[in-house]
Amino acid sequence: MNLVPGLQAVLDELTHHFGAQIEQVHAPRPNELYLHAKAEVAGALCSTFYKKHHGRLAGVFAEDARAGQKVFFVYYLYALDAMHAFVLVRVPIPADKPELPSLTDAIPAVNWQEREIQDWFGIRLVGHPNPRRCALHDDWPEVYPLRKDFDLRAKLPPFTGERHKFREVEGEGVFQVPVGPVHAGIIEPGHFLFSVAGEPVLYLQLRMFYVHKGTEKLFESLPIPHGVRLAESISGDSSFAHATAFCHAVERAAEVEPPPRARALRTLCLELERLYNHIADIGAICTDVAFVTAHMHAMRFKERILRVNELLTGNRLLRGMACLGGVRFDFNGDQLRALGQLADELEREFGDLVELTRSNSGLRDRLEGTGVLTPKVAGDLGVVGIAGRASGFDHDLRRDFPHDFYDQVQFTVPVFTEGDVQHRFDVRRDEVFQSIAILRQVIGKLPAGPISVPVGEVPPDRVALGYVEGWRGEIFHWIHTAPGNRLSRCKVKDPSLQNWPALSEAILGNIIPDFPVVNKSFNLSYSGTDR
Repeated sequence: MNLVPGLQAVLDELTHHFGAQIEQVHAPRPNELYLHAKAEVAGALCSTFYKKHHGRLAGVFAEDARAGQKVFFVYYLYALDAMHAFVLVRVPIPADKPELPSLTDAIPAVNWQEREIQDWFGIRLVGHPNPRRCALHDDWPEVYPLRKDFDLRAKLPPFTGERHKFREVEGEGVFQVPVGPVHAGIIEPGHFLFSVAGEPVLYLQLRMFYVHKGTEKLFESLPIPHGVRLAESISGDSSFAHATAFCHAVERAAEVEPPPRARALRTLCLELERLYNHIADIGAICTDVAFVTAHMHAMRFKERILRVNELLTGNRLLRGMACLGGVRFDFNGDQLRALGQLADELEREFGDLVELTRSNSGLRDRLEGTGVLTPKVAGDLGVVGIAGRASGFDHDLRRDFPHDFYDQVQFTVPVFTEGDVQHRFDVRRDEVFQSIAILRQVIGKLPAGPISVPVGEVPPDRVALGYVEGWRGEIFHWIHTAPGNRLSRCKVKDPSLQNWPALSEAILGNIIPDFPVVNKSFNLSYSGTDR
């Protein structure tokens, strides 16, 4: 077993401590360890990874294996960031007694993910502090849509029960302000219920999953190659990142390595996706505090990037570029020169925009100290990506778990500890300059050769983890293959699912008129959460 040294030491320790309670060990890659353990040691393993190895629980999900093994499986994905490794622990849950001891009291980061398991698979949570429905709303009957015996085409009966009741917040002068779920503009539905006393917000309750799309169930009904297009639809502004994470998972299951040029072209597209979103967010944060001039400049830059995206791939949002085994389109000399020119112009003109925002005292007054998410709260909630790095979480999959061409480039990950809107703004600002530098490095080192390799039919009963540092944060796709070049299970983890609960903490003590800019500074995906 060719594990990286730190992970081998972890395995030796676990084997010595838990013995026969760890029944199977598999290492598909040097930095990935898969364990099958008895359910009763799940909590002890979690404590070991957290307390001794400073790991974090990056994901919790389930799989229906009743047909062959008469159990459900629950998977715990641990990221051991210090040694740049993942450990995936699988525990069986008896089908005749589907109960799962909750870890939420100890690790608040898994709150929504455990409740998804309960909603989708009917596995009852034992000891969860708030086991109400999360992913499924109250108008769903008692069905579990990710069980194998649920028909994707089933027509559900009309709703006849009691609607969801938000928690009441009582006290002298306390009143509630509902916002949503239908909003003005183009954003998707989400319900925000503010409890306020005077102006400060005392409590914010979130309600998501209004347009749940059943994406993970849809993956089971498609041939594997068609899954790339489905992955692109998970979150429109992260279409290339999600498609690439899915491709990584399938390629690893098939034991296929994309050629160097394909990996480099993927990196260019990931950075272009990061650029247009970060710049758009900087403009949107400015417009939420009435600094419209900066917003218009940012939209001008975004439009320029989208046009280059179309020039390179035929699509402004980079859809249709990713494919299994590599990418669909190569870039010729003229296209690469246009990309290099974009990098030069953007660096200069975006620098002017940065100076414009720095010199505006009104902007600083609205952003500094607003929407603070402390490093302690961010760590407890497992916040990742932009919001995590603004609150002291020094992590980036591009650097710590290099994928595609990222091991061939040098860049700096901006990290701050203040955790306010200003520093989420600053993370974006600094990452824009780093992305421009990455574009230049990749163009300068772009290898010759093919842009894809055939993947062929993926053997059944293989599992694999694909991951990408999207512009919002880390994206995971985990797959279990089935006969006939199909999937038995595809688990999708968008960073927004992890980060939404942090918004309830960041708004406390602020006033409702500051909520738009606090919300925009996180800019979380409804679609990526609803999946």
